[in-house]
Amino acid sequence: MYNIDIQSIKQRFGIIGNSPLLNHAIQVAAQVAPTEMTVLITGESGSGKESFSKIIHNMSPRKHGQFIAINCGAIPEGTIDSELFGHEKGSFTGATDTRKGYFEVTDGGTIFLDEIGEMPLGTQARLLRVLENGEFIKVGSSKVQKTDVRVVAATNVNLMHAVEKGRFREDLYYRLSTVPITVPPLRERGEDIYLLFRKFASDFAEKYRVKPITLTPEAVQELLNFRFPGNIRQLKNIVEQISVLEYEREIDVTKLRQYLPREQTSSLPAIMAKENGSDQSFSERDLLYKVLFDMRRDVSELKKLVFELITHQPNDHELLKEHGHLFENIEQVGTMRSYKSSEQPEPFYLPVNQSSHEDDYEEKVEDIPHETEEESLSLETKEKEMILKALKKHNNKRKYAANDLGISERTLYRKLKQYDIED
Repeated sequence: MYNIDIQSIKQRFGIIGNSPLLNHAIQVAAQVAPTEMTVLITGESGSGKESFSKIIHNMSPRKHGQFIAINCGAIPEGTIDSELFGHEKGSFTGATDTRKGYFEVTDGGTIFLDEIGEMPLGTQARLLRVLENGEFIKVGSSKVQKTDVRVVAATNVNLMHAVEKGRFREDLYYRLSTVPITVPPLRERGEDIYLLFRKFASDFAEKYRVKPITLTPEAVQELLNFRFPGNIRQLKNIVEQISVLEYEREIDVTKLRQYLPREQTSSLPAIMAKENGSDQSFSERDLLYKVLFDMRRDVSELKKLVFELITHQPNDHELLKEHGHLFENIEQVGTMRSYKSSEQPEPFYLPVNQSSHEDDYEEKVEDIPHETEEESLSLETKEKEMILKALKKHNNKRKYAANDLGISERTLYRKLKQYDIED
């Protein structure tokens, strides 16, 4: 039914490689291009997903219309609605003029939404309306406008997992994935790795006016065995480094290994999950709290160790007398006493549930998780107090209170719900 020349498509769009997985992805893109179907391109970061969006646009009836590529993860949450759908004058602070959004500007063309998984839920609802009815409303307006735009989306995360965890709308997922295209990672493309290496080596040789670098047979095998977690982007950077930094143009396996990172496991996108496997990624503030708790715990353990050492040295009781305040919060240290120079100091003990057993002391000293739990509770209390102070300072105006606290207005709203604060 379809007579598609894959090789001519590769030459036209600068795609290098003969992998069956790559050829299949190109075949699907070329077949779906003449239609109006929405396409979802999946693949790891750096695998070349944008090239497939250009194939779809340039081989479609919309090829004479405008093509815009948008990275959803790079647009702040507070402005993405305005960027995509436009806004009316005065609709928010800084909106000094009426502005057209990408869906209005690109009428009759194609919009490529990269990193669609990073799009906020509110914006997802607006996008779904565009896909279903071709309608949108500018920020600050009540007028419904029409647009004729084809949407091609891409993601490097598993959207079904995001749907299960409530981060992505299920109806939008099925509306986007009318035709899925999977771009294979570089490590699954076999000999394509070396073909790309030679292409990049030739390009950089021309750019920097040097002789192209080559690889020994052992180095070629080492290159093919490397996993390339950063995919084509990582390979290109490595070739550029070698082309600029090395005087010898033939690269052996030892020299090549100096440019290949030891860590070969992909961590894109980087998500730090809690130990129980739940979808609780750390925010910057959570990370800061964790570091502070760890430091507090380490200092507490160190103070206990120092206290124990001092109490076993009879001649150091004066040190305890002079610096007793340093040990006041390490399990309610016993009362400091003054001694005469001729008097032998009695050992200090930490009261543990009124028990005199020696083993109880060691158990109490190691009871760090309980201390950390109490600190986290006090932290919540402190955070609630700061929110209340900020709201009082700004007469319950959330926007200014959020700015004063250094958080977004959305985060402040969530905190108000969490602590049951009525403003």
